[in-house]
Amino acid sequence: MNKLIELFINDFLKEIEENNAAVFAGAGLSAASGFVDWKALLKEFADELDLDIGKETDLISLAQYHLNKNANNRHSLSQKIANEFHHGKKPNENHEILARLPISTYWTTNYDKLIEKSLENVNKVVDAKYTTAHLARTINGRDVTLYKMHGDVDHPDEAIISKDQYEKYYQSHGAYINTLSGDLTSKTFLFIGFSFTDPNLDYILSRVRTTFKDNQRKHYCFFREVKQEKDESDADYQYRVIKQSLVITDLLRFNIHVTLVKEYPEITDILREIERRFKRKTVYISGSAHEYGNWDIPKAESFISELSKALIRSDFKIVSGFGLGVGSSVINGVLEEVYIKRKENIKNQLLLRPFPQGDQGKLLWEKYRVDMISYAGISIFIFGNKLEDNKVVLANGIQQEFDISIKQNTIVLPIGATGYMAKKLWELVLNDFEAYFGSSEHIDVFKQLGDENNTPEQLIDLTLSLLNKLIKKR
Repeated sequence: MNKLIELFINDFLKEIEENNAAVFAGAGLSAASGFVDWKALLKEFADELDLDIGKETDLISLAQYHLNKNANNRHSLSQKIANEFHHGKKPNENHEILARLPISTYWTTNYDKLIEKSLENVNKVVDAKYTTAHLARTINGRDVTLYKMHGDVDHPDEAIISKDQYEKYYQSHGAYINTLSGDLTSKTFLFIGFSFTDPNLDYILSRVRTTFKDNQRKHYCFFREVKQEKDESDADYQYRVIKQSLVITDLLRFNIHVTLVKEYPEITDILREIERRFKRKTVYISGSAHEYGNWDIPKAESFISELSKALIRSDFKIVSGFGLGVGSSVINGVLEEVYIKRKENIKNQLLLRPFPQGDQGKLLWEKYRVDMISYAGISIFIFGNKLEDNKVVLANGIQQEFDISIKQNTIVLPIGATGYMAKKLWELVLNDFEAYFGSSEHIDVFKQLGDENNTPEQLIDLTLSLLNKLIKKR
């Protein structure tokens, strides 16, 4: 990745970590899922008006021409929106990555429901607002607020599409303008799939610029670099290159910085890298224990609790499935460090996901494990046994979590000195260390995690030391 992309990743990742990030999604985000863009949406209306859609750039005026010709009857427009955006399209990878990140504010001009679906797929509660009245309500327990400033496919007759509607937007949707102005002032936006030809957004950006002048908040967007099309003349190509350069410079008036990509799939690569770097500061603690082997109960519980505290002190976040004999000590350690010592909100430090109970719940366990581990970039494995038919056996669920972690390209760190399944997994990694970590550079430190003569304090220090080395390497 070039230097500018690297700078963008570092800057936007910092905003995500500080809960300041927001997303503004345009039609390009949904296009990758197969939905039409504005030109395809309005093509039949251009044909009806004897216009060439390929030559039209003012598409809201085109929609208005259709209405003018039909005595302002918008049935055909509404029907077209309903037909095109009700197809069973699925969120694409860009949707899915953004949904997994802790971004709580979304804005969009899209009518479709792909953003809602992607967020709901990762069990987030979405408060979608697509009328002015919605701004006055709040859904309890919401994780994300989604502002659909041009309406929703379920109400196509109210969708903002014509020039007349745009001209009256400040009257009909003035509250949206005020809300977006506030968010542009207090949050750092990533504009994705957006062309910056929307008059409403241009008006709002202008208001923010004139108010804050040289103190506007920094925002980002993606553009695909102009490339010469087949049969395009050199002169036409150079014209588009110059035009894109001028647009990029003009956006700096609003402190919007463009990240150029050669092809659209590079955007997905960049988002993947942002997620990977964000996740590597989140640790999934995998473990269960009916017994602790050579460790007595106070020693084992203290070890788990102190390990959790040490991770929090090192600015890691923790995900836990509340494993038998392990989960309570994880919680106690995090609570003591966060509430008593750091006096912070525990929601920002601990994601606790107790497993569904009962026979029916067991059917969901694999899906549940995949979901939990998806939040983490590191998986630590401790102990790993359970009682089955009155016998203590290795916990196969810990093995499953190890396999899932590998599939998700997560750093795996079994602390073999705790015994049981953790010992088995430690031996597995040790015997093929380079395959798991790319080299044998830190194998000596890893070996010590399996030494049962090490004290709990030594094991914790070794774990943190190795984690920090592995993260820097990646």
